[in-house]
Amino acid sequence: MANQTAAGPELLQYVRDVSLREDEILRDLRLLTAELPGGEAMQVMAEEGQFLAFLIASTGAAEVLEIGTFTGYSTLCMARALPPHGRLVTCDISERWPEIGADYWRRAGVSERIEVRIGAATDTLEKMIAEGCSDGFGLVFIDGDKANYPRYYELALRLVRPGGLLVIDNTLFFGRVIDPLADDADTAGVREVNARIRDDQRVDVCMLPVADGITLVRRK
Repeated sequence: MANQTAAGPELLQYVRDVSLREDEILRDLRLLTAELPGGEAMQVMAEEGQFLAFLIASTGAAEVLEIGTFTGYSTLCMARALPPHGRLVTCDISERWPEIGADYWRRAGVSERIEVRIGAATDTLEKMIAEGCSDGFGLVFIDGDKANYPRYYELALRLVRPGGLLVIDNTLFFGRVIDPLADDADTAGVREVNARIRDDQRVDVCMLPVADGITLVRRK
């Protein structure tokens, strides 16, 4: 059985040539984000944005929650995949970055589907539970600060409906998860959530060794 194929620049370009369907609006937002400090490292790969849209369309999710907006590339990918009556709630700690994406959401004609909530994501999620949003989302995408991943996971499990998906980004965290010298809070948070999901009988799980690690979790 073949091992994971290493995707260098030439092979990645081939993938994009035969698979990626990124239009001008998405491309403009991705290129603008790449020019920001840390932008290229923080935004999802274009292929991952397309994968998120594919999951939403395949599952028929009409209510989506995103933890970590940044400039809203993944937000735009997912909002476009929603049905006309769909809704996407996206959470970020600052208004600065989502405001960049808002212009592109408007250009794409999906801004009315997107609700931005600003503040600490744990507070936002707890408030949503108090508002009666439990079991309300078909898909939750977790891509916020890594130190809080374990808490995000537990709260997201309460907010996603039975049979719904959690998609957790950066679960290999640049390879730091297996580095014994990496003991920072972010790496520890990713390691903890990975171990917690592995042992969690409430869910089905599949970790994909693509991008920076993507874990799919299905609530039973």
